[in-house]
Amino acid sequence: MNIEQSAYHVPIMLNEVIQLLCKTQSGLFFDGTLGGGGHTRAILDYSMQNFVVATDRDEDAIVHASELLNSSNGRLKIFQSNFKDIEHVLNLEGIDKLDGALLDLGISSHQIDSAERGFSYRFEARLDMRMDRNQELNAHTIVNSYSVQQITDILRIYGEEKFAFKIANKIEKVRQSMPIDTTIQLVDIIRQCIPYHKSNGHPAKKTFQALRIYINTELQGLDKAILDIVARLNKGAIFCVITFHSLEDRIIKNVFKQLSIGCTCDKRIPVCVCGNQPTVSVVSKIIPSKDECIANKRAKSAILRSCIKL
Repeated sequence: MNIEQSAYHVPIMLNEVIQLLCKTQSGLFFDGTLGGGGHTRAILDYSMQNFVVATDRDEDAIVHASELLNSSNGRLKIFQSNFKDIEHVLNLEGIDKLDGALLDLGISSHQIDSAERGFSYRFEARLDMRMDRNQELNAHTIVNSYSVQQITDILRIYGEEKFAFKIANKIEKVRQSMPIDTTIQLVDIIRQCIPYHKSNGHPAKKTFQALRIYINTELQGLDKAILDIVARLNKGAIFCVITFHSLEDRIIKNVFKQLSIGCTCDKRIPVCVCGNQPTVSVVSKIIPSKDECIANKRAKSAILRSCIKL
C-alpha cells in the first residue's frame, strides 16, 4: 500500500498504525492528534468505508488540513479541540461508539520547524511554546516571572533535569538585570549550567521539553482521556497511542495494564471482590524500524502501544 506522507509532518510508524487500526474493521475512527493529517489520510485511503473525526489544538494544523477536508467527500470532520475533550466532541456529532482510535502524542515537525512558535532550541525566537496560541500562559511568562522553586519543580518533574535548580537559579540572576525574551538567551543560560560531558544530546533538550509539557498540560488528564476513549470503542476496536518520552509512555502503559487486568482489589486479598472485568487486551508495543529512524530522526524515541476493546 502506497501511503502518502505529509510534508507538514512525517507521520511516525504509519504502516504499523494502519495495519493495526484498519485490518480489524472499517468504520468510524477518532484521530485525536491530527497534526499534518498523515495518519488520517491513510485511514481514509485504506477504505472508502472509513470515516474520521479528528481534533487538534493547533490552528495551523486545522488550516493545513483544510485541503484534506475538502477532498474527503464528507468522510472527515475536524474540530479545533483537545483530544481530552472527546466526550464533548463526539456528543456534538451525536456519535456513540468508535471503530478505532489514534493518539500521536508529542509535538509535530511543523511546530518544531516553525521558528516563530518558540518550541525549538535550534532557532532564535521569542519564548512561547503554546500549542494553542489562544491560551495566555507561555514560556516567556514562566521564565521571567515564576519563582526559582517553581521553575526547578517544572524542570525536575517534566524534564527529569538533574541540573534543574542550577538552571532556575541562573535564570533568576540573569532576569534581575534584563528580561529573558528569546529561545537562544535561554539556551545560553542552560549551557552555562550543564557540564559538557554531562549532556546527553543537546543541553537544552530537557528544559525545553519540561516547559512545553507544563505549558500545554500534556500529562494532566491524559489517563482520564485514555479511559474516555476506551469507553467509546466498539468491541474489537483497536486503540493506538504513540509516545515520545518516558513520562507519557509510563501513563499509557499503566492505564492499558490496569484496563487489561480489570480487578482493583488489594493484592493481599486471595479472591477478587470488586468484580471489575478487563475491558481491553494489550496488543503490542512497537518501536520504529532502523530504516525509519535513519529517514526520520524524530522517530527514534517513539513507542507505539495498542490495545483491543474486549
